[in-house]
Amino acid sequence: MVDADQTFVIVGGGLAGAKAAETLRAEGFTGRVILIGDERDHPYERPPLSKGYLLGKEDRDSVYVHEPSWYAQADVELHLGQTVVAIDRAAHTVRLGDGTVVRYDKLLLATGAEPRRLDVPGTGLAGVHHLRRLAHADRLRHVLAALGRDNGHLVIAGAGWIGLEVAAAAREYGAEVTVVEPEPTPLHAVLGPEVGQMFTDLHAEHGVRFHFGARLTEITGQDGMVLAARTDDGEEHPAHDVLAAIGAAPRTALAESAGLALVDRAEGGGVAVDASLRTSDPDIYAAGDVAAVGHPLFGTRLRVEHWANALNGGPAAARAMLGQDVTYDRVPYFFSDQYDVGLEYSGWAPPGTYDQVVVRGDAGKREFIAFWLREGQVLAGMNVNVWDVTETVQTLIRTAAHPDPEALADPTRPLESLLP
Repeated sequence: MVDADQTFVIVGGGLAGAKAAETLRAEGFTGRVILIGDERDHPYERPPLSKGYLLGKEDRDSVYVHEPSWYAQADVELHLGQTVVAIDRAAHTVRLGDGTVVRYDKLLLATGAEPRRLDVPGTGLAGVHHLRRLAHADRLRHVLAALGRDNGHLVIAGAGWIGLEVAAAAREYGAEVTVVEPEPTPLHAVLGPEVGQMFTDLHAEHGVRFHFGARLTEITGQDGMVLAARTDDGEEHPAHDVLAAIGAAPRTALAESAGLALVDRAEGGGVAVDASLRTSDPDIYAAGDVAAVGHPLFGTRLRVEHWANALNGGPAAARAMLGQDVTYDRVPYFFSDQYDVGLEYSGWAPPGTYDQVVVRGDAGKREFIAFWLREGQVLAGMNVNVWDVTETVQTLIRTAAHPDPEALADPTRPLESLLP
């Protein structure tokens, strides 16, 4: 039972935290809501940082989750530029970096993730970048514009979503781009080689150079500026700037110091939560990038680092904090835009979990849907420049559908007709 004297504290000023605060008020919670974020910007959405905002097609104000005035209007106590350094579970308090102690009845950890760092010589040079925060995007916009203007070179370590989206943006600015990736294709850990090759071809057509099967070993420079990037196979790539896009690590230090159950890094890392997003402490919840959810649909723990998970996970955690019966079993979803290709991916099918890829449509024209199957069951689907099919794709996944592969590949057969 929730009453007006209770205090709910949210640690993390990103999308998950902001949507949790919004949901608490929308559900009628009248107690104190305290939202603490370590950035000085109001809570914002991250996809534009590697898409529209990075390209200069969206204004800075467009990235914010709410108008800045919303927090006061909703009676949400917003503490920006503040870091929570400790949780005292016995006392039900959190301690901020400035020494302030805040009591909570329920606590939500929405601390997100942080970019993995390149562990090579030269990372302290001025031209080495990461892209996770709005301040990073502010800086990178100017860098890409300057590279395009001066025919400069950008080397990107990592051919994941961030690496590819920045590569596309850099080419649109006119910069020269080389992507270094240890796997044989882009997005190998997500899509496998069958569909990953499409992204090699797409970016190569736009002038991106790939160096597969290699890792950066050193960034060389002069007078504090980047000159080149070397790889473990002896190659040297000229570079004026380097972007480290080798993934993100969940920010679990606060949870770990508080003694909450965590998930091993080999299994994806994160704070272990059940299907109601509750941690090993009954009064502490976790949502967004940091939460490793015991997923009822896939029968394993999943930690999803994408916009939709923060958008939906924050509200789900808020409802659970209010005592509602919550089962967070949404099908993982993300989207990407690169050049003239837009795509949506639903499900979970990393290499090793599927035995067949079925393509429906024309992959050559990049207008198709790819499905990943295991023993005939649909595990995941990705629609590329094909729209208004996500709901049907997710229903195929959620219902553990076993459609006939030939019918699945036939674009003349309505996709809805394949639902069980």
